[in-house]
Amino acid sequence: MPVVFLFIISKIHAQPKHTISGYIRDAQTGEQLIGATVRAEGALSFSTASNEYGFFSLTAPAGTYKLLAGSVGYRIKSSNLNLNKNIPLSIKLTAEDTHLSEVLISATGKDEHVKSAKMGVERLSMKEIEKVPVIFGERDLIKVIQLLPGVKSAGEGSSGFFVRGGGADQNLVLLDEAVVYNPSHLLGFFSTFNSDAIKDVTLYKGNIPAQYGGRLSSVMDVKMNDGNNQKISVNGGIGIIASRITVEGPIVKNKGSFLLSARRTYADLLLKVSSDSVAKQSALYFYDVNLKANYQLTAYDRIYLSGYLGQDKLGLGGLFGLEWGNKTGTLRWNHQFSPKLFANTSVIYSDYRYHIDLYNTDSFEAHINSQIKDWNIKEEFSLYPDTRNTWRMGLNSVYHTIRPGEYSGDLTLVNQPYTFSWENSAYISNEWKASGRLKIEYGLRLSAFSVLGGDNNFYALNAEGAITDTLNYAKGKIVRTYFNLEPRFSAAYQLGAAASLKAAYSRSTQSLHQLSSSATSSPTDKWVATNNIITPEIADQVSFGYFKNLKDNKYEFSAETYYKRMQHQVDYKDGANIRSNDPIEPQLLFGRGRAYGLELLLRKKTGRLTGWIGYTLSRTERQIDGINEGDWYNARQDRTHDISLVGICELDHKWSLSSTFVYATGNAVSFPSGKYYMDDQVVFLYTRRNAYRMPAYHRLDLSATCKLKERKNFSSELTFGVYNAYGRANAYAITFRQNAENQSKTEAVQTSLFKFVPSVTYNFKF
Repeated sequence: MPVVFLFIISKIHAQPKHTISGYIRDAQTGEQLIGATVRAEGALSFSTASNEYGFFSLTAPAGTYKLLAGSVGYRIKSSNLNLNKNIPLSIKLTAEDTHLSEVLISATGKDEHVKSAKMGVERLSMKEIEKVPVIFGERDLIKVIQLLPGVKSAGEGSSGFFVRGGGADQNLVLLDEAVVYNPSHLLGFFSTFNSDAIKDVTLYKGNIPAQYGGRLSSVMDVKMNDGNNQKISVNGGIGIIASRITVEGPIVKNKGSFLLSARRTYADLLLKVSSDSVAKQSALYFYDVNLKANYQLTAYDRIYLSGYLGQDKLGLGGLFGLEWGNKTGTLRWNHQFSPKLFANTSVIYSDYRYHIDLYNTDSFEAHINSQIKDWNIKEEFSLYPDTRNTWRMGLNSVYHTIRPGEYSGDLTLVNQPYTFSWENSAYISNEWKASGRLKIEYGLRLSAFSVLGGDNNFYALNAEGAITDTLNYAKGKIVRTYFNLEPRFSAAYQLGAAASLKAAYSRSTQSLHQLSSSATSSPTDKWVATNNIITPEIADQVSFGYFKNLKDNKYEFSAETYYKRMQHQVDYKDGANIRSNDPIEPQLLFGRGRAYGLELLLRKKTGRLTGWIGYTLSRTERQIDGINEGDWYNARQDRTHDISLVGICELDHKWSLSSTFVYATGNAVSFPSGKYYMDDQVVFLYTRRNAYRMPAYHRLDLSATCKLKERKNFSSELTFGVYNAYGRANAYAITFRQNAENQSKTEAVQTSLFKFVPSVTYNFKF
C-alpha cells in the first residue's frame, strides 16, 4: 500500500499544475467574503481560504476535481471542474436559511480552530455581536471582545482595553487599515464602531502577523462592509439613548457599491427640556459617520474609498467643555497581476484631536488643543506559488505629527511645539503547510523609527534626570533612527483529526507612547513619540497552547499559556504632573515589565444554545528604579482572575435570549498608607505604587430579542435589555476624606456609576 501511495504522489508531482483564482462574494449583496474556504477534491485534496479582500488562489495538478466553496453562515457550493488551464472564477455563496438550520456563531471554518498555525487569534461574526447584551442596548464589538480570555476591560467610564498585560495604548486598532487612536465614545461607554457598518473583526493577542507593527500587545483589525452592489437597502435602530441608520446600494450593479452609516445619541436633547438652567446649557452626546465606496475598473483592478468621522462633546453649563474625535480615510487599489500574485496599495490618513474650553464667572476664558495625525502609504504583495505556501511581503511608511498642547485665552502656559517623526517598515512572511500534520507561519519585520527636528527642543539629562543641555534641530533633519528586527513564528502540530498542539514566539516594538495618571484613562491623555530620551518599547512573547474540538466540531476548547518580557517601559515619577507645561522627559522613569498567564476557553458553536465560558489567570508587573525602591510592583492593569460567561439561546423563530456574566479581580491602585498634618491641613501619605486593590468587579446582563412580523422587503425586531441586572454597586473610584463629625477619622468613599440600566431598541431593515 505505501508503494502505491508513493507512486500516486510521484505521478501527481510530474503532472502540469494550474491555478484557480478569483473572488468569493455574497450572492445577495455582492459583499466580498473574508476567510471563505475553497477545496478541490480529487486523487488528493487541496484547499485555501480567501484573504481580507475576498481573493483566493489555489494551485493543483491538472485533472478533474469536485470544487467545494463555503463560509460560515452560507450554503456550500459544489461544482465539477476540469482543471486543464488557469481558470478565473467568481464564486457567489448563498446565505443559509437560519430559520431551518442551526445557528453558527463562529466566523471560521469548522476545524480551523485546530488546523490553523495561528495562536491567540479571535474572530467574531456580526450575528454574534448583535446578540450579546451591552449597556444602553447598543451593539458594541469592543465590549464583546472584552468577554474573551486575555482581554480585560479598563473599567466602566474608562476608554480602552488591556490585552495580556499590556496597557491600553499598546493595542493597535485599525478601521480599514487606518489607525483609530481613541476607539471610544462617551468616556468609554460606547466604542467608535457602528456594528451596522462592520463586516469583520479579528483580534490578534498572541503571535501578531508580520504585516502589523507599532504596538506591543495586540492588533484589532476591523473591516467595513463594502456595500450592497445588487439593490438599495436600508437598516437601522432606534434606542432610548441613540439611533442609527445605514443606507447601501449599487453604483453600477455588479461593479460598484456604496455604504453610508450614521449614528447619534440624543441625551443632550433631553437636557434642553430640563427646568435646570445649568442642564440646559450642558452637552453630552456623540455622533459618528462611516462612508465607503468601491468600483471595479477592470477584471483585475478594484478601487476602494472609505472614511470615518466621529465626534464627542461633553459640557457642563458655561463652565467647562470637552470635545474629542477621530477622522480616518483610506484609498485602496487592489490589482491582480496573475492568478498567483495579488497586490494592495493603500494611502491612509488618521487624525485624533481633543479641545478643552474653560470658563468662570470672572470672565476667565481658556482653550487647549491637542492632536496626533498620520499620513501612511502601504504597498503589499500576496504570492501563492503552490498549495503549500502563501507568501506575503510589503513596505509601509508613516509620517507622524503630534501637537502636545496649544493654548489660548487667559492661560499663562506656553504653547508646546509640534513634534515630527517618520516610521518605516518592511516585512515578509510565509504560511507553510510542511506536512499533513504540521503547519508553520514565520516572518520577519524590520522597523525604522526616525526622530525628526522641528520647533521642539531635545534635552540631555544627568543621572538624576535633571536637564543639563537643550538642543534644537532644523525641521526635517533626522536626529536619530532606531532600527529593530521583529521575528514572528508560530506552528501547529495535529495530534489527530480534532486536536493540536501550538507554539509561538514574537517580538514587537512600539515608538508612540500614551501617558496618563495611575487612576484612570481619559480622552485627554497625552501621546508622545520616541525621541533621544524616550526609546522604543520592546516585547518578546512566547506562548504554548492545546486546542481540541469536541462532538463533531460542535464544541471548541483551548488552553493557552504565555510569558511576555517587556523592555523600556515608561512610567512617571512620584508627584509628576504630565499635564504641566514643563518638559515631560525629566518626569519619566524607564524600566522593564513582565506578564504571564493561562487562558481557558470553551465555546459551543452550534445548536439553539450557543456561547462560551472564558477564564484568565494572569500576572502583570513592572520593575523601575525610583518606584517602590526598585522592587517589582503590580501594573495598573494587573488582575489575577477574570471570568466571563456568555449564553445565546434561540427559543424559536420569534424569540431569542442572551446573557453575560463577568467577574474580575479589582485593578491595582495606589491608596494612602498614612496621613499627617501640615498647616492644620490633612495630607495623605503614599508609600508604595499600586500596592492595593479595588473591590472585585462582577455583573450580570440580560437581553431578549423579539422578531416582529416579517414581510418580503421589510423585517424588524425589538430588543429588551438589562445591564447589571442584580444592581451590583461596582467601584468606579474610591477617595478618602476626613469624617465630618470626627476630624481624626479618615473614611473611604466609593463612587459607582450604574446599578441597573434597562434598555429597549427597535431595529429594522428594508
